[in-house]
Amino acid sequence: MAAHETERTWVVDTRELIRRPGSMKELSWTLSAPERIGTDVIGIQAGQQVGLDLRIESVVEGVLATGTATATASGVCVRCLDEVGEDLAVSFQELFAYPERAAHHHKVAGHPARDDAEPEEEQYELDGDLMDLEEVVRDAVVTALPFQPVCRDDCPGLCPECGARLADDPEHHHDVIDPRWSALASLAAPADDDEKRN
Repeated sequence: MAAHETERTWVVDTRELIRRPGSMKELSWTLSAPERIGTDVIGIQAGQQVGLDLRIESVVEGVLATGTATATASGVCVRCLDEVGEDLAVSFQELFAYPERAAHHHKVAGHPARDDAEPEEEQYELDGDLMDLEEVVRDAVVTALPFQPVCRDDCPGLCPECGARLADDPEHHHDVIDPRWSALASLAAPADDDEKRN
């Protein structure tokens, strides 16, 4: 069964479960990412298809969402700058609290006696009977993406001298003189006058 048959978005209607602890519903649908999801070097591009398989369960505090987002991320290898692609299957679970439950939680957390407490984790809330999964999925995807994607584990990268792709020429190298010896190198080379005298 698809969520929001007429417009496939991140938003799920939970009206069948509201205030009915123990009830559960399973949903599957595909949507197009409205904007890029990821890091500077790799991510799900805007317009890319994202599949969502979701189970929503009514609990006393709100509605619990458990699911998997599947998509293909694309980007560049941080070593050689070639394109890379990665199939993702990212799991997530989040409680969307009823507004009054969330308000009570914030009130308790904000008690003066707890002003020096550690910052609390973000609390998601239902908007009426609607659940917006975009931020939950976005956070899960970004966490699952490789921090430094590579086209292959042993990618040699680019030549630091000229930028040549080292995988294309494993023997590629430059004769680099230590800058501390560069002044002596010019003395070792025969001068034009010396060559004329010989």
